[in-house]
Amino acid sequence: MSALPVRARAVLPAALALLAAVSATAAGPPAASDPYAPLRFLTGHCWKGTFSDGTRTDEHCFSRIYGGRFVRDEHTVHRSDGQPDAFGESIYVWNSLTRQLEYLYIESAGGFIRGTVTAEGNALLFPEAAYVEDGKSMPVRSRWQRLGDDAYEVTTEFEVEGRWLPGFTLHMLRQMRAAT
Repeated sequence: MSALPVRARAVLPAALALLAAVSATAAGPPAASDPYAPLRFLTGHCWKGTFSDGTRTDEHCFSRIYGGRFVRDEHTVHRSDGQPDAFGESIYVWNSLTRQLEYLYIESAGGFIRGTVTAEGNALLFPEAAYVEDGKSMPVRSRWQRLGDDAYEVTTEFEVEGRWLPGFTLHMLRQMRAAT
């Protein structure tokens, strides 16, 4: 800068400041990304799958709640064997402190899970979390693999005596009625 004439050295900082201000105004504020984007394909829809025994179906309905600040997943396991239906609900929360998408799942049998969810390509990963019910805990993990716009596959495993064992797999199909 010392090679510039005195007048240019005096004007240059002001010109650079003006250029920076104009550039920032033209660009506008950075677009806020939606932390719930990994759940977007699920939201506003209900999804249903049949367990391998054929006697139960699992239905999940996803919706944005509280002005879009959270995502709710209301779910029902319908039983055809005369047993009462089972109910559950997950609330997905963006934790701005840890910058992670988290969830709390509660169910009608009294159990619950607190965990995180991340996106990996077209899959949602639910890493190991503790399912707690009646004073006992069992590690569980799950993967939801998206299969186009109208389906995804759930694979859930449970840890028993230090080994991960298959729990269940469900092929979930988007239903015609929308989530409320």
